[in-house]
Amino acid sequence: MNKKDIILLGIESSCDETSAAVSKNTRILSNIIAGQKIHEAYGGVVPELASRAHQANIIPVVTQALKEAGIKKNEIDAVAVTRGPGLIGSLMVGVSFAKSLSAALSVPLIEVNHMQAHVLANFAIHSDDAKTPEFPFLCLTVSGGHTQIVLVSAPDNMQILGQTLDDAAGEAFDKIAKVLNLPYPGGPLIDKYSGQGNAHRFQFPESNIPGLDFSFSGLKTAVLYFLKKQLAQDADFIQENLYDICASVQKTIIQTLLKKLRKAAEQTGIRHIAIAGGVSANSGLRNELKKLAELSGWNVYIPPLSLCTDNAGMICIAAYFKYLQNDFSTLDLAPQARLILQ
Repeated sequence: MNKKDIILLGIESSCDETSAAVSKNTRILSNIIAGQKIHEAYGGVVPELASRAHQANIIPVVTQALKEAGIKKNEIDAVAVTRGPGLIGSLMVGVSFAKSLSAALSVPLIEVNHMQAHVLANFAIHSDDAKTPEFPFLCLTVSGGHTQIVLVSAPDNMQILGQTLDDAAGEAFDKIAKVLNLPYPGGPLIDKYSGQGNAHRFQFPESNIPGLDFSFSGLKTAVLYFLKKQLAQDADFIQENLYDICASVQKTIIQTLLKKLRKAAEQTGIRHIAIAGGVSANSGLRNELKKLAELSGWNVYIPPLSLCTDNAGMICIAAYFKYLQNDFSTLDLAPQARLILQ
């Protein structure tokens, strides 16, 4: 191994996935994720149950990540961990474990902003032909908790140009899915069923928020009242029209996202465009972005599916850039549930 290679162990526990990854520079050697199916019965993440599951999962996940990467603990140059934003109890598990391991191995500790990590996941070398963005670039970050357009001038220089004023795009997907009686998490199911539906069958309103900000609460309400009206006339309406409803909802959300992204590109003159976050795994969004890129002459960067949802691989990438700057944390590091992007 080249002496200049930087080996990092990353830990992610911000919500309901316990993840550990090992990286060599910006190449991901392993990326292990343990999900938590227990939340399905409640239709959403239960914070206390998430924390307990993290405690049970974290040691096996870290052990598997090291084994799959072929890396021994004494080869690790630093331990990286998500400080926030996220569920405070879940974050505490990851941060406490990372601090203990950092102290035991006598290696630096690196705190990572979860949202910065989503953006910087686009720099992961996951294949020999992987493309990485050029600075500056715009990143549309879409997840269950966030929807943002970010101007990325450097790994440590990010500016939010626009963000949701209420529900995030992923939250809108999941809430509408719940109204459709789909199991949690419903967003991926809406994407799946959209492929078999007519996206032009039903018309739902797009928000008309000025500037580059988003709003999705109005769409959620519009779908709710639309379904109430239809169900009053036909109790089987959802079942008989599910695919078309999903396709129409997905089209509306994607159009809302891409209109703002296009506006941001026009205002800044930037033609390097990336996406990130859990909703960037949505097949409709990925396909429509590629079409828009061809029309607009953009260079687009779309992370592989494994780096879209919450994972420790992206934590490693963000930590790599901080390692190069000797930007290390102390052992009094505390998680921060509402950590902002900066």
